[in-house]
Amino acid sequence: MASQVLISISKDEEERFRRMSEEKYQLDRQSDLSYAKQEGREEVRMEIINLLKSGKSPEEIIKEFEKPNR
Repeated sequence: MASQVLISISKDEEERFRRMSEEKYQLDRQSDLSYAKQEGREEVRMEIINLLKSGKSPEEIIKEFEKPNR
């Protein structure tokens, strides 16, 4: 009887650790995606600033960003 309880507790603990691991993986993935998105935004922002500094007009910058191979 006691061994069955220990086996049951052990299985529950294994399942809990497995679920925690899955949840951590999902949270890490969401964090990575969020970071990548932010980095992409920052890169675009810096590119726009550099284009403005180079003397391009807002209209020229918009055309630059509308190019299909961009």
